[in-house]
Order: sequence, then C-alpha cells, then structure tokens
Amino acid sequence: MDNNVYSSKVHSFTKDKDYIIRISKDYIKKGEKVLIIDDFLANGCAAHGLLDILTEAGAEVIGVGIVIEKGFQNGRKELEKRGVRIESLVIIDEMKNNKVYFK
Repeated sequence: MDNNVYSSKVHSFTKDKDYIIRISKDYIKKGEKVLIIDDFLANGCAAHGLLDILTEAGAEVIGVGIVIEKGFQNGRKELEKRGVRIESLVIIDEMKNNKVYFK
C-alpha cells in the first residue's frame, strides 16, 4: 500500500499490542455513508480507530454492526458517547464458571 492512506493506532487487549490500521484514500470519499461491521465488540478500540479514519475522510458513519458484543465491557458505552448507533446480533451478559450467559 502506498502512502495515500488514512491510518489510526488500535490497541488489542487480547494480544496486548498496538496495531496500525490503514485504508487507502481511494476507497473513502467525503460525504459517503459508511456502515462499520465488526466481529467482536469488547472495549471498542477497533471501531474507534475506524471512526477516526472515517471522520478524517469526511465520511458519514451511519452505524456499527457487531456480531458478538461483550456487554459486560465498556465498548458500547464508549462508542455511544460519540453518538454512534450500535446494533449487535448477540450480547454476552457475563461469562463465569465456564459458561456464557446471553442477554
């Protein structure tokens, strides 16, 4: 990928490591409507990084779609502070005694 990119630093709590995510400026245009889709929502770091990139690009984020949300972590609250609509297919309420409890 060349230098014509948007980028943001994202921290992975699972791996305790920072990553740089990049999206070519050729793929995002000012005024475009974008829906972010992600597999897991825990602390929301990946979504925040993508939101930063899309804001810099001048795109409009219409929402964040999540497959599995860890409802006992702060990701949703932090994203909602930014005014983002979030829809999750499944929300895990808690995990204890080797069992997963859904909302």
